Amino acid sequence: MDSLDQLHARSSGLFRLNDRPALYVVATPLGNLSDITLRALVLLGKVNAVAAEDTRHTRRLFDHYGIQTRLLAVHQHNENAAAQGLIGLLEQGSHVALVTDAGTPAVSDPGARVVARIQEAGHPVVPVPGPSAVTTALSVSGLVQDRFLFVGFLPPKSTGRRKELEKIAGIEAALVFYEAPHRILECVEDLVAVFGEVRELVVARELTKLFEQIVRLPLGQALAWFAADTDRQRGEFVLIVSAPLAAKDVSAEAGRLLKALMEELPVSKAARIVADLTNLPKKQIYDYALGLNPRDET
Repeated sequence: MDSLDQLHARSSGLFRLNDRPALYVVATPLGNLSDITLRALVLLGKVNAVAAEDTRHTRRLFDHYGIQTRLLAVHQHNENAAAQGLIGLLEQGSHVALVTDAGTPAVSDPGARVVARIQEAGHPVVPVPGPSAVTTALSVSGLVQDRFLFVGFLPPKSTGRRKELEKIAGIEAALVFYEAPHRILECVEDLVAVFGEVRELVVARELTKLFEQIVRLPLGQALAWFAADTDRQRGEFVLIVSAPLAAKDVSAEAGRLLKALMEELPVSKAARIVADLTNLPKKQIYDYALGLNPRDET
């Protein structure tokens, strides 16, 4: 591999800095350090300072590639003050990069306030794209769906989590969540409770790292899968839930009957009656009903 100095020499025209002092929003590896782009490496070495979510974490990346640029701490507790400091550097003529611990900054990570403040101050903000946990997980999910909704982290408590899930249960798109290991089982329990057992769940764990694991299974089997091996509850998670049952999968007659019954009965009871009359699986009808009226009225 070329040294950083060789990359600088070869890329003097290709990866030049902006004409005006700018903030560069730089994506960094999720885990595998080889996933960083050449442009990101060069820019991180050329700018005057790098604002990092955790300077100790970013220092390991810098040490690996021999980057000597000064590091500044920008995390969720100091974003407003840090943004003002970065604006001061830009006004003095410095170029500054923004990185998070892993992936693309400002996507369920610190940085959004910094970007907004610097834009408001009239300074250029330049994207330097690269790794993203969202697109990485979607690309290997095996879900053949045209749309997705990135939700990010759900509320930490079950009551708030279920309320948020009920709001989006009927959206005709794959739903993408981030989750931490200490909440993964509670989160999956709530996914099953709100979405039912039929929709598929993709668990993408420790993406690009040594213990990377990607599995797709019905929501109804997910808790048993986690319980079968406690190691599956470790690491950082991207969860993807498939879109709800489409209208085309339920006959027009069954759909009309279901809607009529739901005007008078709870969702679960209406779904059971329609399932009995049509010989369709109750969970199939129930999941479709949630798309019409996303409330679990058991």
